[in-house]
Amino acid sequence: MTSTSHSHLADPESPRRTTLSFDTPSGERRTTPARLAPRESRRDPRLPQLIRSGILDDKGQSCVQVWLTAADAANPAARALLDRETGNALRLHRVFREPPNASLFPRIIGHELDTPEPYLLYEPPRGFPAARTHVMSATDLRPLARGLMQALSLLDGQDLVPLGISPGTVLWDGTSLQLWGLEAMIRTGRPRIRWGRTPYCSPEQRRAEGLTDPRDGVWSAAQVLYQLVTGRPGPADRAPADLASHRVLAETLRGAFAPLARDRPTPAALLDLLEPGASGRLALDAPADESRPHREAFEQTLRLKRQAPAAEPHDERDGAAAGEVVCPYCLENIQLDLGSLFVTDSRMQYQPLNPSGIANPLRRQDIMRGAVQKCTADPDFPEHFIPVPYLTYGKPLTIAMVGQSSTGKSHLLTQMIAAITDGGLEPFGLQWQSVNPAQHARFVRERVQPLRDGQVLDHTSGVGLDGFARFVESLLITDARGQVRPVAFFDLGGEDLVRTDSALRFLLGVDAMVFVVDPALALPLPQLDHAREHLGLAVNRDGDLAFATVLDRLPKNGPYLDVAAAMVLGKADLLRFQPPVDRWLGEAPPTALDPALSHEESADVYALLRRLAGQAWLRPFDTIRRCTLHVSSATGGQEAEGRYPAGSGPRRVLEPLLSLLAMHGLIDVPGGAEAFAVGKAPALEAVPLSDASDSPREETM
Repeated sequence: MTSTSHSHLADPESPRRTTLSFDTPSGERRTTPARLAPRESRRDPRLPQLIRSGILDDKGQSCVQVWLTAADAANPAARALLDRETGNALRLHRVFREPPNASLFPRIIGHELDTPEPYLLYEPPRGFPAARTHVMSATDLRPLARGLMQALSLLDGQDLVPLGISPGTVLWDGTSLQLWGLEAMIRTGRPRIRWGRTPYCSPEQRRAEGLTDPRDGVWSAAQVLYQLVTGRPGPADRAPADLASHRVLAETLRGAFAPLARDRPTPAALLDLLEPGASGRLALDAPADESRPHREAFEQTLRLKRQAPAAEPHDERDGAAAGEVVCPYCLENIQLDLGSLFVTDSRMQYQPLNPSGIANPLRRQDIMRGAVQKCTADPDFPEHFIPVPYLTYGKPLTIAMVGQSSTGKSHLLTQMIAAITDGGLEPFGLQWQSVNPAQHARFVRERVQPLRDGQVLDHTSGVGLDGFARFVESLLITDARGQVRPVAFFDLGGEDLVRTDSALRFLLGVDAMVFVVDPALALPLPQLDHAREHLGLAVNRDGDLAFATVLDRLPKNGPYLDVAAAMVLGKADLLRFQPPVDRWLGEAPPTALDPALSHEESADVYALLRRLAGQAWLRPFDTIRRCTLHVSSATGGQEAEGRYPAGSGPRRVLEPLLSLLAMHGLIDVPGGAEAFAVGKAPALEAVPLSDASDSPREETM
């Protein structure tokens, strides 16, 4: 699909007056009276976006609004398309701020996407679509071709592939080019999608074969140039038969019409044909990598972790006898007691159960799965019951969510469990079953379904001692070897922590932790000011209070804490256009755990937090030996009046849990769980420098 029309851009005679409030590319909030054209057009009949002209009255600024109606915005695919266009526009604005590169692409004014009718604003297009030109002279063709290859080379440097190049998206004002179609630019190496019109989309793109390649855009550009020279479209799958008779094309487009991308020249090679040395000058203009020193600090931290001895594993909780587990409510040690079992009747009242009277083993197993045991370990604690399966499959794997109440960890945990019930663990050889069917059904009914319907969840109520450990849900996870283990999820409210013996005992036995970073608290970025104002928050350079409280309570055995951990940059939709968050939110859900990819994501998140938030926010990673870092969004957007306008669209919510399961051996990973957690040591790192220097040398003759 391509943009084909930029009509109706004149100042309207009878404008619709309104007020627009949007984020600018710098992240600041701008509110202005505006006049929008009553007429609108669709850029492409196959695309949902509408376009109309307007005036922003605070500065008398002409603009073009690209927007979705509420009906179209209810379609997640349509919103994703506008999100992609906005992200590309912001990225190009951020990287190419100065002429002449800046003029090659549309210039964004602002955007407002978390609203029932989302939109973005551009400066008016410069020039007219090449589709309006029947035949172009050789004098004009050469600078147009040079500008087109320069644009493709710049996009290649940003790992972007334009899929929608056509005579409708190439604008020309007589001296320079402007390339539109930002909604059709995707990252290099992503699976190809069917997009565009024949013959402008490459043969592989038309068939959606393989992965996107910068030379996909070379094919499209060559087809546009051929039509501008001849006045007719070229063949859809090969070079034009008369190419040699057009000297400018024959000299420039050497191999550009090859059916396979690997056989075409790169954009940089074609640019150098048109202007020798131009690609090298573009490379010199590339912005510096601000994250490099912070990524080096990440690697140094991992190196120190690899050199530190691992702590001795603990099979049982502190003070627990064989067969005992910690009650998820009162946090006392308990074990299965067949004399304290109950089942619910038709009125949902607990009735005593005597399993010895059930002779049929299948019926006994089914009844026991729905049975609960009354816990009497703490006589002062309110009455509570534990599902029997939680007590019969050995030591549970306890996972605690850590963060202040505003971090969105409850939404993240809800979506994490929802992803499990949707079969998200199956590609990794894991199966799940509810510990207690009635309890799980209530969780789905009261938490999962409302969130999926777009409702904002209330904060979970404290059900643990002193409001410290809130038990949320438990599941039975079966690994690829057929071993079953209960996995229990807890919500730790750091601001509510109280130093009690029970709380301390619970932390001593926690197996894994998810530290949820709230970007509004951590990152002093202007685009987060609006969210901070809405939530009543302020940037805290000292880190999350909950992190510090929990880390101070965990037992330390050696230089590092040895509990498995994952740090999650939550609410990542607030940063979905901020590198490197934009990259990871766009990654497809994994079907296997790739240690190299996990390492890369951890390095990216570490560098972002260290550069913008400060070292205090990285204390879990610096303190815990086995810790990975992740990007995640539980809702995909921000709330408006107690709801999510587009419904909740979770992204990358399961990856932190997968990492924890791998560290505990429930998922097999290449190199083993230890290497997955702390990285694989390079060959030179494995040999101490002192040993290398003392090694005998061969005498040379």
